[in-house]
Amino acid sequence: MRFKKPVINFAGSLREIFSNALITLLAVAIAFSLPTIAKYILYDWWPQVEKNANLLLATEIVLTSVLVLLLNAAKMFWNDRQKVKLVNLSALAYARKSHDDGRIPRWRERALVRRLPAARDAFVMTPTGYDTFVDSNSILRPLLEESYEIRVMLVNPNSAGMQKRVASLPEDITLLSFKKEIEASIGYLQNLRKRGKIVTLKFFEHDPFWKLIVLGEHVWVQHCHSGIEIKHQPEYVFSLQHENPRIGLFVPFYLYFLNKWNEMTHPEYDFETNELIYRDSLGIETSRLPLMLSA
Repeated sequence: MRFKKPVINFAGSLREIFSNALITLLAVAIAFSLPTIAKYILYDWWPQVEKNANLLLATEIVLTSVLVLLLNAAKMFWNDRQKVKLVNLSALAYARKSHDDGRIPRWRERALVRRLPAARDAFVMTPTGYDTFVDSNSILRPLLEESYEIRVMLVNPNSAGMQKRVASLPEDITLLSFKKEIEASIGYLQNLRKRGKIVTLKFFEHDPFWKLIVLGEHVWVQHCHSGIEIKHQPEYVFSLQHENPRIGLFVPFYLYFLNKWNEMTHPEYDFETNELIYRDSLGIETSRLPLMLSA
């Protein structure tokens, strides 16, 4: 995966120039109006306040309210400034509480996806892949279909890790339902292969800890919490920082996937024979086992 330099956004540059010009004009207008306002307060307004107790009381109340509002606004600005620093430090591009978080967060995510260029490579690590590949509400599926090479890691449906996860979930979620989801994901990936995409599928044996989707210079992250479906978990999107790639969480999650992918303990799936290919530390095939998806 090669990190490309960011493309210059002329529309964004024009918006920044316009906003800076507008702020400058506003500042000039305020500066020129200050002498007039000061003159009015000293010579017109204040003499009336000195002679009228009610007007003096009203002026004090208004000034106190304005000061409270200004102080609260300054505090909010400071807190938001600290939050922005934290967001920039983690390179957080988007976050939502859960799949059912409402329309506005989903609309923001769709807007983010529309701005992303097509990625040559796509990396996916997820328990079954159903929400990503098969679900009609999947936001990332169009981008995945534009990718040329797709690497996918799913949980082995016959492993102890899958059984452990199913046992922690509600009773209506069974091992059979998980197997059907994996079977649907394999069918989707098979169709991508028929369309000329390079698709490689591996299975890991352990209980999943992260759901990761790497598309170009962004990574979607969800924690696979025991006892909770992934769709109910918060989702975070981290982006690559070109100026300093060490900043942010994109690189750590990207490297996490690569390290897992390169571990020889994870068998590769043969789409032609429906078998899992096991290899030794040198990459030499040692055995094959059928992928059992039936009840």
